[in-house]
Amino acid sequence: MGLGEKVAISTMSQMKTEDELILFEKEIKEFWTKFKSICGSEQINQVLGLRESCKESIKALSEKWSKKLKEGDLMVDKIQEYRNEIIRQNQLTEEKQDCLTEMNSKIKDEEEQKRALIDSIRELKEELTKKREIMSAKNKATKEKLERLSKSKELFEERLGLEIRRIHDEQLQFIFRCIDHQDPDKPYMFTLCINEQGDYEVTSSSPHLDCITELQVKVRETNNFAAFVANIRKAFTALSYK
Repeated sequence: MGLGEKVAISTMSQMKTEDELILFEKEIKEFWTKFKSICGSEQINQVLGLRESCKESIKALSEKWSKKLKEGDLMVDKIQEYRNEIIRQNQLTEEKQDCLTEMNSKIKDEEEQKRALIDSIRELKEELTKKREIMSAKNKATKEKLERLSKSKELFEERLGLEIRRIHDEQLQFIFRCIDHQDPDKPYMFTLCINEQGDYEVTSSSPHLDCITELQVKVRETNNFAAFVANIRKAFTALSYK
């Protein structure tokens, strides 16, 4: 088939379509004219009224359901807000619970520290009480020794030519005379104190005695102070002959 023939056929098809549309419109107009002539104006108006009423009902229903949908959307939003608020409250509750747990732990630690402090204070009190008892016993022993020294003072002065003086730092100085026959007034002396352990301790002697340490150990063992003083005098006497 040639090009001319194809063009001719296409043109004829278009013309046929246009004729069909014109014929369809004509048939519609004829149908509408016959419909109005058969049904009459009143029925047409009724149909038109029903159509308008239907439109208004549909519009009212559309507005009503549109409002319902909006209310539903608001309800969904409100529910979501409630959910978010519940989540936030749960988070706050968890935070408060963590804070409460931490506070309870701190209180427990403070109670343990308090108990430890109370135990330490009790131990310190017990230790202090023991030290006071020991100190009281030492003071009592020292007092008894000083009393014995005082009682022996007159005896020593009369029989041994001894003079006892209290000097600095609570020490006693023992001065012997009548030892050197060539010089009876020549003093021979030693200084005595009671140390922290409550024992007799010779801090000095003039002239020096080599046996002073041995005599000091012996008096600590026997607690016989009179014999101690007598032995020192004997040592000074022996020294005066050298």
